[in-house]
Amino acid sequence: MSKIGVAVVGTGFGQKIHIPGFQAHHRTEVVAVYHRNLDKAQAIASSHNIPYACNSIEDIIAIPEVAGVSISTPPFLHFEMAKKVLEAGKHLLLEKPTALTANEARELYQLADKSQTNIESKSAKTIATMDFEFRFIPAWQMLAELLATGYVGEKRLIKIDWLVSGRADANRPWNWYSQKERGGGVLGATGSHVFDYINWLFGPIQRLSGQLITGISMRPDPNDSGKLKPVDADDSCTLMLELAEGIPCQVCLSSVTYQGRGHWVEIYGSKGTLVLGSDNQQDYVHGFRLWGSQGGQPLAEIKIPQRLEFPQVYPDGRIAPFIRVVDKWVEAIDGGESLIPSLRDGVYSQLLMDLTQESNATGTWVDIPNLDKFLSSNINSGNTGMI
Repeated sequence: MSKIGVAVVGTGFGQKIHIPGFQAHHRTEVVAVYHRNLDKAQAIASSHNIPYACNSIEDIIAIPEVAGVSISTPPFLHFEMAKKVLEAGKHLLLEKPTALTANEARELYQLADKSQTNIESKSAKTIATMDFEFRFIPAWQMLAELLATGYVGEKRLIKIDWLVSGRADANRPWNWYSQKERGGGVLGATGSHVFDYINWLFGPIQRLSGQLITGISMRPDPNDSGKLKPVDADDSCTLMLELAEGIPCQVCLSSVTYQGRGHWVEIYGSKGTLVLGSDNQQDYVHGFRLWGSQGGQPLAEIKIPQRLEFPQVYPDGRIAPFIRVVDKWVEAIDGGESLIPSLRDGVYSQLLMDLTQESNATGTWVDIPNLDKFLSSNINSGNTGMI
């Protein structure tokens, strides 16, 4: 089958993960790259043998060879860029967090959904996929299989810690990540993933209570002679979630914990326990292992079957699961129907992020609205809390 021409928009994560991932995939070809600085775009294009270099999204979507666009820019740019991509009828692969608000995410979802319902030809339908890569990591897939078989029995407690030191140094520069209004903070960086995989592994959340903390309140601005500037984005977050049937789920996220324990998911049930975790501070994909216990026996490591393992691993652990996301994107484009993880999943994650902000502001528990009703409601018909 013919290759799908892809434009990569955003050259931080995009250059580290998206470009090598698309170039490694047998059905995709990177034909264009975007950077706001045209000289930098041209340099990146040249070093990766990419035909086109652009410094505007309009130029990107005007290239005939571009059938799909991946967006990995900072969150405050996602909505306008993704909207233009979808309006141009191009397929979309979008990094998390989806946008800045659930209303923006819903508008993108409705735009993509409209393109699918209004166009009869399957090949012409616009396909949108989210890069929620934890769904595609072997140890996580094994965890999902064991949960589906009832390995732990009735769930009694779920505990999630994601504690890393990436921003623990107070001298790390002030930038968009330090600014709440630009989508900065640990809630968007890691909470967006957590909300998606909780829904995947355990089902929808009924209500939540969240607290957002800014532990490092000032950072030096390298563009202003190192002058200290205020940080208003969160660098730690604690959550209490109530899942179906009242199952409690505790979540603790932080990007400022020196020697933090890494990323761990613990599930305690009536029949047994499952623990998934990695203490790798440098690569949030490499290093996951899975342990299990039933009937009160000691925890023992569970071997991941070969059928789930990556066919190839890369020095950067994020590339292999990204390629599996691309697999889903290509499969959806071929079939003419969006597949999980789609923009629907992106809206759900964004909705829970917004409600965490509301809970933090009000100091109260917040009920989670029905997603189908939220998706079908008019964008201008009113807000749910802070959304």
